[in-house]
Amino acid sequence: MTTWITVCDTCRFGEQGDRPEAPRDGARLAALVEAEAETREGVRTRRTSCLMGCTHGCNVAVQAAGKIAYTLGRFAPEADAAAAIADYAALHAASETGQVPYRSWPQGVKGHFVTRHPPLPDAE
Repeated sequence: MTTWITVCDTCRFGEQGDRPEAPRDGARLAALVEAEAETREGVRTRRTSCLMGCTHGCNVAVQAAGKIAYTLGRFAPEADAAAAIADYAALHAASETGQVPYRSWPQGVKGHFVTRHPPLPDAE
């Protein structure tokens, strides 16, 4: 089953307001996550123009059908963060329920979890 990483490409991290002409931090993080996800089995990416987590930017959602979903934030648009996000998503993809034991979490995602959402019920 595919786990999706949805990256907010309009997020700002820190004081980007001083550089309005520069690419948004979210777009920079999205490009890095997309490159990392290409090498992870069962992981795909997509971008959205807002996850409504502006106080936690940069934000991503990790989700798959029938599994617990997570929103993570406060990432700098850096290669290490992108690798940790993709690594966590691969573990999510390999998990039957979407829960990944804490001891297995990549160091780079620890402290970045914002919300957890139970899976949607099956449609009747």
